[in-house]
Amino acid sequence: MGDRDRHFTEALLRELLWTYGPCGQEDEVRVVCARELEPVVDDMWSDDAGNLIGYIAAGGEPPPDDSHRSVATAGPSRATRVMAHMDELSMLVKRVEPDGSLHLTHLGTMYPGNFGLGPVAVLGDHETLIAVLTLGSEHTTNESPRIWETKPDQGDKSLDWHHVYAFTGRAVEELETAGVHAGTRVCVERSKRTLVEIGDYVGCYFLDDRAAVTALLLAARLLREGGKRPAEDVYLVFTTNEEIGGVGGSYASASLPGTLTLALEVGPTEQEYGTSITGGPIVAYNDAQCVYDKDVADRLMKIATDRGLKPQAAALGAFMSDASHAKSSGLTPRAGLLCLPTLSTHGYEVMPRSAIDAMAAVVVDFVVQPDGEGR
Repeated sequence: MGDRDRHFTEALLRELLWTYGPCGQEDEVRVVCARELEPVVDDMWSDDAGNLIGYIAAGGEPPPDDSHRSVATAGPSRATRVMAHMDELSMLVKRVEPDGSLHLTHLGTMYPGNFGLGPVAVLGDHETLIAVLTLGSEHTTNESPRIWETKPDQGDKSLDWHHVYAFTGRAVEELETAGVHAGTRVCVERSKRTLVEIGDYVGCYFLDDRAAVTALLLAARLLREGGKRPAEDVYLVFTTNEEIGGVGGSYASASLPGTLTLALEVGPTEQEYGTSITGGPIVAYNDAQCVYDKDVADRLMKIATDRGLKPQAAALGAFMSDASHAKSSGLTPRAGLLCLPTLSTHGYEVMPRSAIDAMAAVVVDFVVQPDGEGR
């Protein structure tokens, strides 16, 4: 990758990290993705699940009609669906207390300790408010049991959602005017979403899955600027609600032509999987939801190896993706998973600066080179 591509990657990643996209409310992220995607694909649209889809026809111009947009009109196809999810781990207002504080629950596997106490953005229907996620004063005794039981030298219980609350500084009437109610999304505020450079690595909350979204957009750009066409039709799918069950990816797998779904994700770098943040792209052979197709995983490994990227094969547990949700539900017969090596997934995530470019390069080769298998 040249300097121009690296500048594009970093600037786009920073913008995406800055943009709120809680589960089921990915609108702002979709706008950024659509702006970058439209100039480099043959067709672009959003489906009924809120997924943003970019279509690249194999070898030439797309059909003159919209038959490529759904299984119902296109029939069987050897197309590939490549997915990265737009949503982020977030919170949900469970109730508004009489004093104007907010009792929260989580959207996705997220714990208060992973993201820390501090400022949050409350995405009201009419106004976005800043609040503070707080536990309360540490200078308390067992007369404050909610706080006391979380102290390591006292109750020694893990900090959970029933321990914390969001202080808004607003009266209930003000919150109603702002459109804050049960079901309102709450996100980690932008002051905690700045990309940090750590030598040859970068760190931030929500690299899951904004880094993979950036890689997929970069792959589309490289295909167009390089004058390359995929061996078979490709659908680039920016999905919704992945963190709460792979909803968008499952819908897209069922409704779009093709029988192969390839998910792009962050990947855990831990001793139990034999993966390291110093290594190359992680190729999953299974996760907690499904066994990925061996020929797909083997092909990803070969492509990355041929590029000198030192890929890491992994059998993952406690992990799921758009592709594994779709395969385990019978919505795609074939599935694959390519991951960015990531430290502290679902926390303050760290990955190599080169990881996004490497993932984009593998995706380009994967869709351009015929694989010799029916899809």
